[in-house]
Amino acid sequence: MDGGGDGGRNGGTFGVQIWNGPRRLPDFLQSVNLKYVKLGYHYLVSNLFTLCLVPIMLIIIIESSQKNPDDIRQLWLHLQYNLVSVIICSAFLVFGSTLYIMTRPRPVYLVDFSCYRPPDNLQAPFRLFMEHSRLTGDFDDSALEFQRRILERSGLGDETYVPEAMHSVPPRPSMQAAREEAQQVMFGALENLFANTNIKPKDIGILVVNCSLFNPTPSLSAMIVNKYKLRGNILSFNLGGMGCSAGVIAVDLAKDLLQVHRNTYAVVVSTENITQNWYFGNKKSMLIPNCLFRVGGSAVLLSNKSADRRRAKYKLVHVVRTHKGADDTAFRCVYQEQDNAGNTGVSLSRDLMAIAGGALKINITTLGPLVLPVSEQLLFFSTLVLRTLFNRKIRPYIPNFKLAFDHFCIHAGGRAVIDELEKNLQLLPVHVEASRMTLHRFGNTSSSSIWYELAYIEAKGRMRRGHRVWQIAFGSGFKCNSAVWEALQNVKPSRNGPWEDCIHRYPVNLIS
Repeated sequence: MDGGGDGGRNGGTFGVQIWNGPRRLPDFLQSVNLKYVKLGYHYLVSNLFTLCLVPIMLIIIIESSQKNPDDIRQLWLHLQYNLVSVIICSAFLVFGSTLYIMTRPRPVYLVDFSCYRPPDNLQAPFRLFMEHSRLTGDFDDSALEFQRRILERSGLGDETYVPEAMHSVPPRPSMQAAREEAQQVMFGALENLFANTNIKPKDIGILVVNCSLFNPTPSLSAMIVNKYKLRGNILSFNLGGMGCSAGVIAVDLAKDLLQVHRNTYAVVVSTENITQNWYFGNKKSMLIPNCLFRVGGSAVLLSNKSADRRRAKYKLVHVVRTHKGADDTAFRCVYQEQDNAGNTGVSLSRDLMAIAGGALKINITTLGPLVLPVSEQLLFFSTLVLRTLFNRKIRPYIPNFKLAFDHFCIHAGGRAVIDELEKNLQLLPVHVEASRMTLHRFGNTSSSSIWYELAYIEAKGRMRRGHRVWQIAFGSGFKCNSAVWEALQNVKPSRNGPWEDCIHRYPVNLIS
């Protein structure tokens, strides 16, 4: 699990005034490293052949359509007496067409996705949460007061969910209870996905599961294979310890596998396990995940079959991944460890917000050349060069990412992160509405939160054909990962979606 930071708009790094570190995300757009802009353009140039070949083919087709029968007859007579030219032209066309077919990436379609909706008896309103925390006898008065203040400023509502083991007094975390939580979440999301897509489990060729803190033997992916009796040659992967951005990593892995294996389906399951990772100590930096993380999970069906384009919701356009793990401070800013009393938990560093801002700066600087209109790129790049070569005091040009994306799914890690991204990227309240409402209704569900946000946008009826969606998530390590999707139709919400019976109540007014 990764903490995204929390607190009110004027709160501390995590919502209480106990930290001495930076209280806000740094203004990462004030200092952009040129090498990451170059990296973005490198991605663009790597597909230059395809970009050049397509307009050339269009010009040839247009010119050919304008020829009259006499021109075509004259051309044929000329070619009859110039065999060498015919052979060279034919060879060029065959070579070019073959090279294009062999090198072009296969499109990856998102057929549908499903988010798990826990039963109502697992809801944990503030009053119940605090009462159970007090009754466990594990927390002193200072720790209880800290948790109360975090919850008040967290942006979470009274309808988020904690696992069944945490509803008992005292809590009864165990390996069996953790397995039961994982099964409920993963199987619940998959059953709904299979029902909505009419896909048979044996049709799945690739399975990727990500869960950061619960990695039993056999693995979670093996648990799914056993439950649904998936075929023996399935390519299954289990990603652990990769934090809240692992959902995008899992999609990227599935995308790469779909480039190699033709005509198949890939399922990506993203979840986090709360049962065995609840912290029962008094160290404040390790108490924050208790207050923010809640039960949730998602299942996504991807396909490289051309026939699926007609029914698919989205097409994957870009994935950009940023890893700051080479830096020791970034590596340890979200760290699972034991406190002095031997209680295991995830500690969140006071440097987390600054590190997240640095990772985001790198990620969006790389992503910019791939998605921004040419006019925005020219303004941004020219200003960057002038600042680098001549005068650092020149005010930087902040690209307008609203021109590149219609919708934003910012990982619902905490209220402070959403606030600061809204400010730094100059977004409107409607652009971060899905993130805020997901945090309020479901809490921080780790890597699956970006899918609850996309489900919110669909449930509101806002997704239109051609719209682009930017999913962005942060994770331990430290990582910042982005995925860009394009809607292939006017998307309607799938049956039994997480917002189906409550979307009419949102958005709600949140107290600042």
